[in-house]
Formats: sequence, C-alpha cells, structure tokens
Amino acid sequence: MVPVMDISDQDAARAVLRWYADMGVDEATATSPADYYAWSAPKAPPPAAPARPRAEPAPKLFRPDPDAGAMSADEAIGAAEKAASACDSYEALEAAVASFEGCPLKAGATKTVFADGVPGADLLVIGEAPGRDEDRIGKPFVGRAGQLLDRMLAAIGRSREENVLISNVIYWRPPGNRTPTPMETATCRPFVDRLIELTGPKAIALAGGAPLQAMLGVTGIMRARGRWREIETASGARFAALPMFHPAFLLRQPANKRLAWADLQALAARLREG
Repeated sequence: MVPVMDISDQDAARAVLRWYADMGVDEATATSPADYYAWSAPKAPPPAAPARPRAEPAPKLFRPDPDAGAMSADEAIGAAEKAASACDSYEALEAAVASFEGCPLKAGATKTVFADGVPGADLLVIGEAPGRDEDRIGKPFVGRAGQLLDRMLAAIGRSREENVLISNVIYWRPPGNRTPTPMETATCRPFVDRLIELTGPKAIALAGGAPLQAMLGVTGIMRARGRWREIETASGARFAALPMFHPAFLLRQPANKRLAWADLQALAARLREG
C-alpha cells in the first residue's frame, strides 16, 4: 500500500519540482545527483592471462581530463579567434565551428548546433545554448521554446524560412541544460562576433539573460529588456541589439507576454526604419 503524503509533504515536493524546472533539469539520468566535473576515466583492467595487454581507449567525457593535454582557457579563446578571423563566408564559419575542439562542452554533446534560418537576413536572434531537442536535431530553438519563438516572430511578419537567422552564444549543449560558464561563452564569442560581421543584420534580438551578459556584459534581463543597445564586435563594428525575454521564460511566466509584445513591436519598427 502506497503511503499518503500529508499536505506539507506535497507542497515540499511541488516546490522541489518547480526549482528543478527553473534550473533547467529536463530529464533524470540517475537516482542521485552526479558531479560531471569529478568524473575521471576508469583504469583499464589488468589482463586475465599473461597475454600482451592492449591499450583501452579512454571514454568520452563531458569535460576533457586536464592531464590529457586539453587547452587552457586562454589557448582555447586564442584558437577560436584565429579560426573565426580566417572565415570569409557563412559556410566557412559554420565549418570552423563544427571542427573546433577548444570548448569542453563539445565532448558531451550529440551535435554542433550552429544556426538556422536565412544567412544575411536583416534580423538575427541570439539565444543561450542548445537544449535536449536542439542537441538531438542539430538546430537552435526547436523545442517548446522554439515553437513559441516562431509564433512571436510570425506576429511581426517574420520567419526563419524567409527573413530571420537564429543562433546561440554557445554551440553545444551544457550538461543538464545548466547556464554556460563565463569561460565557455568567452571561448565561443569570437565565432558569434564573426557571424554578426559576416551576416550584417540591421537588428539583433538577444533572447534572455545569458546572451545579454555574453554580448553586452550586462546582467538583469528584467531591467535591460526593451532598451536598445549596441554590440561591438572584435573588428570594432557596431550593431543595434534589443534584449528580450527568452521564450522559455515566457512559458513559465506568461503574464510577461505583454512586455514581450512591446519588445516585438519595437523590433519591427527598427527593422522598418532600417
């Protein structure tokens, strides 16, 4: 017989589930929490017979072992800057990101999620990082939040099939959909800058707090949303950017859709003026 929870236990369980949802937990992989950064490669078992031992391949981890010759943060950023600056087209940049090995998130991701939409469109939407659905499909904003984003764009006559390009500040899914670290966003930033320079959008929508901080060094999306700012890329070029709520936030807080609608109208007006 299953014991019945009293009301206090039920409230506590609901509070924990809400906290999990806000932190980005979307699937259970074990019965207890795991620290991915504490993982290490298991040692190869000794040979059962006096036969010549074989070297066992190291397992693929979420974070490379520092003793295995992984790049330092400065080396990774330098490599990204060199690779990005060598790209003279959208296609070359996409290939450079796919072959880049300096971000530790790539080791645990299924796919590289670069961009989706029309290269050279006058509107560029930049989000945070791939989630479970994006990692599986290989395109940004394809889950529930992506479906809401598509409806938001359609409300101002925009779509990724015709006149929008969509990307992220991170190209590989963080474990458990956690927020990217400053080192991870700094490593990917040269590629984001080069994407902006090569596509030359008239307006950039920064969807959520992570791209706001990564691209502008500003925190607090509630205060920053709806106010036009400028992104300065590595070459010194400047582009108009409007911070907005991430669609995932609007799914949790639908009362803020009225503010999102005001931001969409401001975005549409800037594109018409441009």
